Amino acid sequence: MTSMTFGRAINAGLRRAMEQDPRVLIMGEDVGKLGGVFRITDGLQKDFGPLRVVDTPLAESGIMGTAVGLAFRGYRPVVEIQFDGFIYPAFDQIVSQVAKMHYRSRGTVKLPLTIRVPFGGGIGSPEHHSESPEAYFTHTSGLRVISVSNPQDAYTMIQQAIASDDPVLYFEPKRRYHVKGEVDEAAAPQLPMGSARVVSEGSDVTLVAYGPLVPTARDAAVAASDEGVSVEVIDLRSLAPIDFATVEASVRKTGRLVITHEAAQSGGVGAEIAASITERCFEYLEHAPVRVTGFDIPYPPARLESHHLPDLDRILDGVDCVLDRPSSLAGVVSGSAAS
Repeated sequence: MTSMTFGRAINAGLRRAMEQDPRVLIMGEDVGKLGGVFRITDGLQKDFGPLRVVDTPLAESGIMGTAVGLAFRGYRPVVEIQFDGFIYPAFDQIVSQVAKMHYRSRGTVKLPLTIRVPFGGGIGSPEHHSESPEAYFTHTSGLRVISVSNPQDAYTMIQQAIASDDPVLYFEPKRRYHVKGEVDEAAAPQLPMGSARVVSEGSDVTLVAYGPLVPTARDAAVAASDEGVSVEVIDLRSLAPIDFATVEASVRKTGRLVITHEAAQSGGVGAEIAASITERCFEYLEHAPVRVTGFDIPYPPARLESHHLPDLDRILDGVDCVLDRPSSLAGVVSGSAAS
């Protein structure tokens, strides 16, 4: 076991994938000599050369189109989108080409392409640097979408994504880059890429989170236990496909469901989980599922983001709601701007 930061774990996973397969290459803005704005690719161009770690122009659509061609020819490109808000110029390539090529070719063409997306808020960035665009892509058939929450998964799942023959969007929470954790570089993956993980077991409430909010959910579970409430925390890990079997098994046990994510509430991943679990577990539910999310507004200025992002108090308020307990933060569980 080695202690490393979240960002260093991604770097180590990329390095291992490149060592094991010469078809793997990295491309993106400033990923080479600079090592990326967050230094996630630091040292890789020095060790693997500029033909495998490619500094590209500032042109996301061009980067993605080039990666499509490389994947079509048998390479396994890893594209870095420098910031979440920069992915939109590449949206057409991802949705119209990357997601559909396998289906369009009746299975004869595979696009083993990994798209790394630093996402979410919490770092005081300006506009276009703190988005949570995952729902756009979970809605698009033909894409795998994953989000990691800890260094071990960051290390393991970037390799799983690169090894997959399907196109994968790999959402990495930028505010967790400096969080340290134990990483076993020699261990085989404990779970398939599409599986959720029960982080802590409980019996009263199921709390589902992913990416940057998993540590916050764990803290909320600890705080709830001080009041005699047992909260089961699930790290979703895969957003498309969603591991509904794990969530369903938990809700059948607890009878209550809270989902939290930074993205806006309307049309978010939480909405899909709430609807699907209601369909699957209606007779087991003691209360309607509750979503604790970012508000339905453009991402606010840095000085206001602490009010926008779900925190421990708002998540605990969601737990109180599904338990029909008095709420200390009445009116702010909903992600709507009006609340």
